[in-house]
Amino acid sequence: MALLKIIKDRIRNYFIAGLLTVVPLSITTYVIAVLLQHADRVFHLVPPQYHPKEFLPFPLPGLGAIIVFLLIVMTGLLVKNYLGGKIVDFGERIVYQIPLVRPLYMAVKQLLVAVFSQNYRGFKRVALIEYPRKGIYVLGFVTGVASGEVQEITQEVVLNIFLPTTPNPTSGFYLLVPEKDVMPLQMSVEEAFKLVISGGLVSPDLNGRNSQKNETTPCGLQQST
Repeated sequence: MALLKIIKDRIRNYFIAGLLTVVPLSITTYVIAVLLQHADRVFHLVPPQYHPKEFLPFPLPGLGAIIVFLLIVMTGLLVKNYLGGKIVDFGERIVYQIPLVRPLYMAVKQLLVAVFSQNYRGFKRVALIEYPRKGIYVLGFVTGVASGEVQEITQEVVLNIFLPTTPNPTSGFYLLVPEKDVMPLQMSVEEAFKLVISGGLVSPDLNGRNSQKNETTPCGLQQST
């Protein structure tokens, strides 16, 4: 019986190891194939006489994705200049006038800016706070130090905390939390986003991270004046 149990446990471990290898690779391959297939639909906008297949001696899978990538890069190049920026600002002003479209557009844009922009400092640190009661912890983003009337009423340093929801981190709550109740984490903002979106399934690894405490304030922030 002991031998059968050992064999059963090994088969189970091998199956789980294989599953953890095959499933992510299969899903990734499927997603890439779907993206390439849909990207090739961009050629539906091109007149038949100018379709790339008329000029290429053989089909080239993924050509649509390459063209979409180049179009996005060209769009970014145009937006970065003065005239392109003015056109985008004008378009955004129109979008902001549409009640249902405005919150969706702003949420998606803020999420993309937070994830992809290297210079974005809206989310300064990741921290734990006890919410909605003591003993229950949630992941939040420190966006800065509160100032003005809030600090005067509380008479202590209060931090601005954005509390995202799962699996959609574009929505959430704005909390004002005393700095002494905020527990800073070492994970990056990008790692925190992955953790929130996955509902805790994807957790960052602490191996190789510097665990020394900062000599400055707990969240490394300075109170704004």
